[in-house]
Amino acid sequence: MLKKYLLIFLISMVPVVELRGAIPYSQVMGLPLLPSYIVCIIGNMLPVPFIYLFARKVLEWGSTKPVIGKLFAWFLRKGERGGQKLQAKAGRGLFVALLLFVGIPLPGTGAWTGTLAASLLDFDFKSSVLAVMGGVLLAGVIMGLASAGLLGAFGFLAA
Repeated sequence: MLKKYLLIFLISMVPVVELRGAIPYSQVMGLPLLPSYIVCIIGNMLPVPFIYLFARKVLEWGSTKPVIGKLFAWFLRKGERGGQKLQAKAGRGLFVALLLFVGIPLPGTGAWTGTLAASLLDFDFKSSVLAVMGGVLLAGVIMGLASAGLLGAFGFLAA
């Protein structure tokens, strides 16, 4: 059982997949939803401070290197585009926009991208972490409901 929790913890830390993939996978493995939700949130949030503090510097450094340059430059452009879109739509409501950007489980909108975008926009550390945490909690609730089949039930009732 501990191995299963460790696995979803590690899956939650992987960029792009994050807890959006780990929570449904925990349900496939037969783990209880609430402990899985907690483990996935911790796993998804663990890299956030490091991403905020170091990702921009590492990506800028790596974008000039021969072997990794194209990949690092792509990540840098992706984060900059995400940040510019957020800022254009949000204006002064950047905190809420960042929370919703991370919280709505769509491809490319997780904690990694949101934190990188906040870093590139020079959004302050505390507000960035709190907005991303709120977004991760929201995404976890949405994925938990979807994994439990509740969102499908609501769709059926609305039809």
